[in-house]
Amino acid sequence: MTPLRWQRIDEVLRRRQPDLTLLAEDVYKPHNLSAMLRSADAVGIGTVHAVTPTGGVPTFNATSASADKWVALVAHATLAEGLEPVRGAGMQVLAAHFASDAIDFRDVDYTRPTCIVLGNEKHGVSLAAADAADAHVIIPMLGMVSSLNVSVATAVILFEAQRQRREAGMYDTPTLSGRERNDQAIRWMHPRVAAHYDAAGLTLPTLAPDGSLPAGVAVASGGDHTDPA
Repeated sequence: MTPLRWQRIDEVLRRRQPDLTLLAEDVYKPHNLSAMLRSADAVGIGTVHAVTPTGGVPTFNATSASADKWVALVAHATLAEGLEPVRGAGMQVLAAHFASDAIDFRDVDYTRPTCIVLGNEKHGVSLAAADAADAHVIIPMLGMVSSLNVSVATAVILFEAQRQRREAGMYDTPTLSGRERNDQAIRWMHPRVAAHYDAAGLTLPTLAPDGSLPAGVAVASGGDHTDPA
């Protein structure tokens, strides 16, 4: 790995925003979900939640340009299951939803821990998701069409969140701990090493300042591997 590559990975992890996330509810088109992940990565989101139509692992599209490698997608069988971790983290839940009490998406404080819920391509968020939300947000439309594609709406809202967080200096100081950044870097750069240590129930090794693995941890030409014993 080149020094520039390691510098890039380190900088990205230092800007990750673990208290900002998405919950995609029944978004069934792979290219839309992939584009949502791409936008999430672009604003520093490391984990996205998805309630899938089948309850299975979502599929991806090339639109993501490997964004699914950099953003963890956690699949949930039900809305309640998907909301549990974000509620547990103390996040406000915002649903992109047309309602009489909906507010302009720019009038929300995204510097608070926040989960944004976006619904499927045809019906939007479910009534259950709308009821569970702390607030409803809309993107004002001044033309003949009444709404944006779900992946486009995701990008619009997320970049407002990014704007507010940048102005508040939230990208200037790492939120992830040094250990969290270390472990995520290994999972990205050396997935087989991470899998080997995970299978053995051991703590991942600590990377050197230049991002290299410590002595005794081997990386084979056919992929990462190590003997943690």
